Amino acid sequence: MIPLSTDLKSELKTGFQRHLNYSLGRSLDELTPTDAYISLSLALRDLMMHRLIVKRRKSRHHKRVYYLSMEFLMGKMLNTALVNMNLRGEAKEILEEFGCRLDDLLSIEPDAALGNGGLGRLAACFLDSMAHLDYACIGAGLCYEFGLFKQSFKDGAQQESPDVWLTGNYPWLIDRHDKRYEIRFGGHTHRDGNKTDWHSSETVMARARDMLIPGNGSAGIAMLRLWWAEHSADFGLDYFQHGDYIRAMADQVHSESISKVLYPSDNNLKGLELRLRQEYFLASATIQDAIAAFKHEEGDLSLLPDRVFFQLNDTHPAVAIAEMQRILVDIELLPWDKAWQITRSCMGYTNHTIMPEALEKWNLDLFGRLLPRHLEIIYDINFQFLKDLHQQGFSEEEIARASIIEEGHPKRIRMAALSVVGSSAVNGVSALHSELVKTRLFPEYAKLWPQKFSNKTNGIAFRRWLVAANPGLTALINDAIGTKWHNDHTLLKDLPPMRGDASFQGRWQEVRQQNKLLLHEIIRERNHITLPTETFFDVHVKRIHEYKRQLLNLLRISRICLDILAGTYKHERHRTFIFAGKAAPGYHRAKLMIRLAHALSSYIEKNPLIRKRIQLVFLPNFSVSLAERIYPASDLSEQISTAGTEASGTGNMKFMLNGVVTFGTLDGANIEIGEEVGEGNIYIFGKTVEELRQLHLEGYNPVELARRSDLREIFDFIELLHADFREFTDALTYQGDGYYHLADFDSYWQVQEQIMVDYENTTSWVAKGITNTACSGKFSSDRTVQQYAREIWHIIE
Repeated sequence: MIPLSTDLKSELKTGFQRHLNYSLGRSLDELTPTDAYISLSLALRDLMMHRLIVKRRKSRHHKRVYYLSMEFLMGKMLNTALVNMNLRGEAKEILEEFGCRLDDLLSIEPDAALGNGGLGRLAACFLDSMAHLDYACIGAGLCYEFGLFKQSFKDGAQQESPDVWLTGNYPWLIDRHDKRYEIRFGGHTHRDGNKTDWHSSETVMARARDMLIPGNGSAGIAMLRLWWAEHSADFGLDYFQHGDYIRAMADQVHSESISKVLYPSDNNLKGLELRLRQEYFLASATIQDAIAAFKHEEGDLSLLPDRVFFQLNDTHPAVAIAEMQRILVDIELLPWDKAWQITRSCMGYTNHTIMPEALEKWNLDLFGRLLPRHLEIIYDINFQFLKDLHQQGFSEEEIARASIIEEGHPKRIRMAALSVVGSSAVNGVSALHSELVKTRLFPEYAKLWPQKFSNKTNGIAFRRWLVAANPGLTALINDAIGTKWHNDHTLLKDLPPMRGDASFQGRWQEVRQQNKLLLHEIIRERNHITLPTETFFDVHVKRIHEYKRQLLNLLRISRICLDILAGTYKHERHRTFIFAGKAAPGYHRAKLMIRLAHALSSYIEKNPLIRKRIQLVFLPNFSVSLAERIYPASDLSEQISTAGTEASGTGNMKFMLNGVVTFGTLDGANIEIGEEVGEGNIYIFGKTVEELRQLHLEGYNPVELARRSDLREIFDFIELLHADFREFTDALTYQGDGYYHLADFDSYWQVQEQIMVDYENTTSWVAKGITNTACSGKFSSDRTVQQYAREIWHIIE
């Protein structure tokens, strides 16, 4: 290996020219921004690869953690890599020598569409922290050729088109042709004594593509290993030999469809089958890869728990438990009990929801047809587990609730149950959520294994969401307290003295105004809406779902429209309500919510009296790069999910980090944010989990509430916008208002009124923002990953 010089700028410049000449075959006088982007990215990748080679030498015989996730929402890589390697200024100077601007290059890169929402962004933030902390961790996901979908709007309705991001020369992926594994499906099993053979009917090849993530302030490097599906060498050969080329190619397309698209639709059998194929493909490739790496260094399989750990990010990769057991028993020929002890010791499960409809379950017929051996293994695991429960005195009712196999028509495998039974550790992602996991979701398991359950409150990558996304605020903080906080985010606590510093407050406002102007321009370009310069940005950006209660926000905006028309609206400050987020293609009511938002926006824009006071913007195609512009520009963060439904949230943390005040319910991480910032620096409304439970027990009657004149006027108003919106008024009344919109409406309105009064006290409001940034240190993904490393993975003391 050729050593790097200490002058990384020189190395970067040399690498840039080398790749331009020899990787792209271009000369300097032919240089285009795209050439410059690719050459600079490849030069950076070389520096990261050097780090990785050094790290591999040092980490031999160390424990490796594999973080399995169906999503890694990475966003754009170039800017974050430059920031983490402290080379952004150097890169800018190099490019200027060749007549290029760094900002132009950053706009060329597509968002890596390897995820959709908070689950995938959390995984990406964890990789950033794993690299920074220099842990031997590997992210494991799928290399999707197409993202979920590209969102646009036509007549206010969501339109979905293919998100084709992986085209041309994407420089951040490294093809690993030496890392290829057979993934089998279908067929049947044959048992001969204690040995079972699986005779599969289909084989697909998994090939690795690696993406490197550099740490900041360290020599650390994290690797994201993405699996790409290829047809096997002999796939369709018989068809080719007999001239049936169309059938041979059809089978190849079927094989390679596994890594084509993120989250195929699950409202039909083919979509369900593809999703299960994806999940097993990820699990099998990762476990085969991990065991191969282990056996390259060790010979005794009993050492596996000391060398390998698999963290399951939700239930999607839960089939990894059955796959690990299969490999140890069927391939490595370990006794069942020994294999099961190893399997459980090597697995950890992170739960991200307590909502029953979101807990994955697989029909036994589908599962058995695709993975017949794994179905047998799950039956055997469940048989022994239920036998143990019976021996320990659990009631028949408790045993039925705890069973991995759900009885009914059809019978189904409860993947959350498999995840708990087959893991050594189970964690929730906020204090409230982790308690609900134990008391409401898994009470039988918590009774059996209380030591297995813990909390790991989510965190975010500060280097991405502040240093890279908000350079103006970063520079201001650096001037005030130095730069050590980049590596130790708890040092932001040194900011509070700045709350009363008039000069600091003035610069804080200047930075925020610059960020707001950038967002103004995005809104003008994408939505063709012009906003007043001094408008208040009230922001609600996240996946569109009933429990996240975008509808509650829209009901409030409808009432404001009515108040303005009636002449009773008292606030002079112009307000802009910003929404963004995607609705799942098959989620009718979420898509109808998007239509309602657009109908309201159109109504406001056509009415000068209302438009003078408020405006509503729904930004299309919410993504990491768009989020990086929204969070720093916001004035208020809407986190208004029904109490007890949001596991944690990470958007709330990104707003907080950028000095944005939270307005929300006592749900998820909002509770812990409130504990950190103090009562005067967060706005809480609505009923608590226990209050909602009591309301339910007493008999919640939204129909009675809806008879109030103000609510009736709101319902009439949205129904007049379009007859289809009658579905919402029915859902909020006769269908029971399952997410308690009407129960929380008055509190929502009253606290919002107080917010608008408080905002006019500029000095106090800026102080609230500074306090939020100063108190955000707890919500660093560095802290979260350290907790995993110490308490679950056992890779640090």
